[in-house]
Amino acid sequence: MTDFAITNARVFDGTDFQSEKAVIVRDGKVDAIVGNRHIPENISVIDAGNQILAPGLIDVQVNGGGGVLLNDEPNIDGIRAIMAGHRKYGTTAMLPTLITDHRDKMEAAITAVTDAISQDVPGIVGIHLEGPYLNAERKGVHDANIIRPMEDDAIDLLTRLPNGRILVTMAPEKAAKGTIKKLADRGVLVCAGHTAGTYSHIQAAITEGMRGFTHLFNAMSPMTHREPGVAGAAMADDNTWCGLIADGYHVHPAVLKVAIHAKAKGKIMLVTDAMPTVGADEKRFVLGGEEIIATDGRCALADGTLAGSDLDMIAAVKNCVEMVGIDLGEALRMASLYPATFLKLDDIMGRIAPSYQADMILFDDDYNVTRSWIKGAE
Repeated sequence: MTDFAITNARVFDGTDFQSEKAVIVRDGKVDAIVGNRHIPENISVIDAGNQILAPGLIDVQVNGGGGVLLNDEPNIDGIRAIMAGHRKYGTTAMLPTLITDHRDKMEAAITAVTDAISQDVPGIVGIHLEGPYLNAERKGVHDANIIRPMEDDAIDLLTRLPNGRILVTMAPEKAAKGTIKKLADRGVLVCAGHTAGTYSHIQAAITEGMRGFTHLFNAMSPMTHREPGVAGAAMADDNTWCGLIADGYHVHPAVLKVAIHAKAKGKIMLVTDAMPTVGADEKRFVLGGEEIIATDGRCALADGTLAGSDLDMIAAVKNCVEMVGIDLGEALRMASLYPATFLKLDDIMGRIAPSYQADMILFDDDYNVTRSWIKGAE
């Protein structure tokens, strides 16, 4: 693996912007951040051209990309294509996401991700199973005919991934008491989503170890002044994380702003909920026998029902800055450090700092990603 230095960049290290610094990479990790005059001799130098160098972006909800939907191609080739479709927009780590499907598809997806991680497919750090243990009242585009109660051996299935993070989105009110605790105790990251639960349902789930909320506001009971619902419970709790789809369609920019300011700092993470259209020329695909079309960045059925997104991570960062008015550094943390912390990977990802993986992106003032590195490799 080549050692190199990146110079002439505006370096965002995950906490602050640093100027007139060079980032030294050795053996796939950040070795040091030094003054430009202290770059070691006999090392390859990359001139960043005054672009922004930031930690790679981490997406915990990626249904598809590069023309591939994970449900249709739950194999290593499909996973590679999805990752390639998103990497050009700054994603350097992701959880390929399987939406509600039959048992054989779940098993195939888990096996494919296991193999992808074993074979060191760049950027794959686990899997997100969004369903099938949901509430059909808040199904969105999930197939109500496949949504189902947990099988007797569901916990064994959901803890089967041996070498990465596994995130499960479920409706807490549909789970038997103690289920979430059993999953959390075995390392599963449990999020509430596609749920009609009440505030008390969510409080009980948090007590059992639930870690967060999938696509805040979408497919969950809303907040009212007498029943906070899932959305209110999510914003009120300081110890859980919330995923936000910042495309301007799933959540109004004003509501994005309210949520970001209401939630404890460090607990909002940007997600794409992306479909195959991201990183692909074809802007239509079929899900559950129905055609979904992406128009102006919005994925929807013919009746207007939102069906995932056509969003990429660097666009989500841009939208937070330009539509919501969030500071660029905070928007980048919401797309890198905070999801790394949610995934319990913040000791190796989410920062540009010594001993961290050299997962980095370079982008210009128009948010065009010009280069990316995963473990120091382009």
